[in-house]
Formats: sequence, C-alpha cells, structure tokens
Amino acid sequence: MISDPVFYLIAVPAVLAIGLAKGGFAGVGLLATPLLALHLPPLEAAALLLPILIAQDVISVWWYRRDWDAWNLKVLLPGAVIGMALGWFYAAQVSDAAVRLVVGAIGVAFVAHAWLTAALNAWRRRAPAAAQKTSAASGLFWGAVSGFTSFLTQGGGPPFQVHVLPQRLPKLTLVGTATVFFAIVNLLKIGPYFALGQFTFANFRTSLALLPLAVATNALGIWLVRLTPTKLFYDLAYVLVLLVSLALMWQGAAALFAG
Repeated sequence: MISDPVFYLIAVPAVLAIGLAKGGFAGVGLLATPLLALHLPPLEAAALLLPILIAQDVISVWWYRRDWDAWNLKVLLPGAVIGMALGWFYAAQVSDAAVRLVVGAIGVAFVAHAWLTAALNAWRRRAPAAAQKTSAASGLFWGAVSGFTSFLTQGGGPPFQVHVLPQRLPKLTLVGTATVFFAIVNLLKIGPYFALGQFTFANFRTSLALLPLAVATNALGIWLVRLTPTKLFYDLAYVLVLLVSLALMWQGAAALFAG
C-alpha cells in the first residue's frame, strides 16, 4: 500500500467526494481526480480511483437495472469509445505535466459550464421547461467528450448531461442511464490503464483500503441530499473544483516551462 501520510490527507477527501457523488451530489465527484493529481501523476490518480468506482457501479447497476434508456446508450457509447481512445493516445504521448495541465483545464471548463448554465437557467426561469429531442450526432459528440474527460479525470458527467438533460427523461431513467453508461465506460478503461502501466499492486491495495470509506460516504451522501441545501453544497463544491483545477494548471504549466 501507499504509506505516505500526505497522500492520505489528500486521498480521504477525494474518496469522500466520490462517495458523496454516488450518493446524489453528482457534481462533487469532479473534485476527486484533480485533488489526487496534486500529489500523484494525474492518470495514476484516475487509475487508483477506478476500482472504487467499479465496485460502486456493481451496486448501482443492480439497483437501476430496469431504469435506463436504450437509445441514448446506443448513441453515447460509440462516442465514448472514440473519446477514450483519444485520451489513451494523448496520455501515452505527453508528459505528466501536460496531462496535469489538461486535467486542470477540464476542471475549469466544467465549473465555467456549470455556472453559465445556472445563470442561463436563472435568466430563463419564467420560460416553460419543454423536453427537446437530441440527435444521434449529438450523442456521438458528447459521448466522445465524456469518454475523453472520463479517461483522464473520471469526470465524464457534465458532457453526458449536456446531451441527456434537455430530453427531460424521467428521473429514474436519467439516473439509470447514467449509471449503466459510466459502468460500461469504467470497465472499458481497465485495458488501456494496464497498457499505460497505471495499475500497480500498491495502488490496488490502496484502492481496496479506501473502498469501505467510499461505500460509507455513499450512504452519507444519500442522507445529506435530504438535509443540505443543494445550491449551497454545489456552490462550495464548484469553488473547490475551480481552485484545485487552477492549482493543477499552474503545476503543469510551471513544469512545462521549466522543461
């Protein structure tokens, strides 16, 4: 196992973010990989979190096994495969500093997208919410973006939501479709992560040690969803994601310029 105490000072909040995300605070999960990437190479951080995500996916897929939309999976998954292939190629060709810079930029872009969406929703709050039909091309494109960002940061949720949310699917169908989509995406990452040498026995044992904390926090997230004002929780989470992402961009840029 990883024995560095500084690592656990960072890893515990990162795993807490994953558990809370699986419990219902989906946006909080964006914090996990960028936070770990402050201490580990970004792709190693993503690989360390993968076994935890897969273990939670097993539970979630069983729970939502009857609530998912087949058409969305058919158009999103081919795009996700393309996006993961691009992420694999990118990670294999560039330095950790370049990956860290891109991970930070993705985090900043996600926060900007979330805040812009919130501002637009507030501006249009009196407009009737109507379901919109999205195209197969939209699913292919946003599936690719989701696959790329998920491969590098375990943060493929926002691109997925850009395609799916306008459809106004029933709540359980929306959650179930996301659950099945990311469960398949996470399984498809195993081979590329092995090929890139990101899985080690030490990291795998560390993942297993952190798993009970993630599962417990999952339950905590379900409980907190009912008690915490959602807007306040997300505002704090996005500020943290922004700060961590800016720190990653600074680290990556500084290393690239120094090189």
